[in-house]
Amino acid sequence: MKIITLHTPVNGDQLLAHLTQKLNPLFKEQRQEEILFKIERVGDAIEISQPELYGSDILFKLEIKGKELWITRNEHYTDDVNSLTVESILNSLFEDLSDDPRGVDLLQEG
Repeated sequence: MKIITLHTPVNGDQLLAHLTQKLNPLFKEQRQEEILFKIERVGDAIEISQPELYGSDILFKLEIKGKELWITRNEHYTDDVNSLTVESILNSLFEDLSDDPRGVDLLQEG
């Protein structure tokens, strides 16, 4: 799990809208692949999956906990190029959400 600090308060709806708008186009641009990821709200979490390639497995689960964003990545796909690309894009999108000059800080990764 990775935990980052969000210096700008973000709610789940903002995060979902930002990811829905940006993730798939950026993925297509970076990987030159027509793979569309499913981004949906499940309870208080946002889940990213791709059922055609990964079945019912969730690739990423994002949860806002106060000023922290908890990111759980599926351990079965840590070396998968698509998963790595999505993670890289997510990192840049989290920076986009912050209008604070500090951006975001990594608190924990493991």
